[in-house]
Amino acid sequence: MQRAPLIEPIAWRGDWRTGVVEMLDQLLLPGEEVLRRYSSAREVAEAIRSMVIRGAPAIGIAAAMGMALAARDSRATDLETLRQELDAAGTLLGATRPTAVNLFWALERMRRRFEELARNGLSGAAEGLHAESLAILAEDIAANRRMGQLGAALIPEGARILTHCNAGALATGGYGTALGVIRACHERALQSGGPAIHVWVDETRPYLQGARLTAWECAKEGIPATLITDNMAGHFMQRGEIDAVLIGADRIAANGDVANKIGSYSVAVLAAYHNIPFYVAAPYSTLDRETASGEQIVIEERSAAEVTDIKGLRIAADIAVRHPAFDVTPAKLIAAIITDRGVVRAPYLESLAGLF
Repeated sequence: MQRAPLIEPIAWRGDWRTGVVEMLDQLLLPGEEVLRRYSSAREVAEAIRSMVIRGAPAIGIAAAMGMALAARDSRATDLETLRQELDAAGTLLGATRPTAVNLFWALERMRRRFEELARNGLSGAAEGLHAESLAILAEDIAANRRMGQLGAALIPEGARILTHCNAGALATGGYGTALGVIRACHERALQSGGPAIHVWVDETRPYLQGARLTAWECAKEGIPATLITDNMAGHFMQRGEIDAVLIGADRIAANGDVANKIGSYSVAVLAAYHNIPFYVAAPYSTLDRETASGEQIVIEERSAAEVTDIKGLRIAADIAVRHPAFDVTPAKLIAAIITDRGVVRAPYLESLAGLF
């Protein structure tokens, strides 16, 4: 029997006419658990941009709900005006996080659904888009659970797994991609009485998603875990204390190159040197068949203050700063990609194409 999720990062509260989008503010974790409510597409866009909500699947869900809010709030009296308003909302939402392909996947899905609804006229469009956003949320949780089961089959009982950034419930609709696989392994151990897995949590500088979010999720669900700084990963690999690496993804190119949180590539190189399998877990919506390789993926550059400051406290001298939020791990370093449609291995150009 599946346990109800303990963590709900995003939800629609109320009916489609008067409801709001509710998000767990990830900027305040782990110190405070604060729920924020948003009633317009512009407010949702700001929540995405400021990283109140983050993680590629969760961003896609938020964007879909933002489009539903835009349709609900429209005073358009004809379809063309409503279409223009939704296009403007989509542009606003799409400008928030350029690397996460789930964002654009969700926006495109909402646009397609609008055109289907438009065949019956203006009436029902807002309610239909609200229903579509809820379907995206429900499908994401179901997909994550499927990924969890598929990925757990790759992970031996009692394995010691290194993860980077946060690809857990907070980054999705409520279960997780990479951390969803870890959850499935943990649930397997609880049910069988077998040896528990252990998670090595990279802190994930400079935004500390591992230290603030993944560590919090593991503690909340009783998953055995140890927090380390990013530059300790090689040390523990060298000592034989890591059996596998498991990360999420923000975009997967057609050839299997993976964009994920900055530092993922470094971990992949270390894993390859130490003959440790490096796995990626991501839903179908993260696959970008239009992008041939990682070289074409746009890498978001974020604020220098996220590097020089921690919670408002300056830790660096007055110096130039670069802050690419993501890097690209070449497909040749990846042992397998776990999706809700199956586990694929190299050659990825062929195996990923088969999922479509």
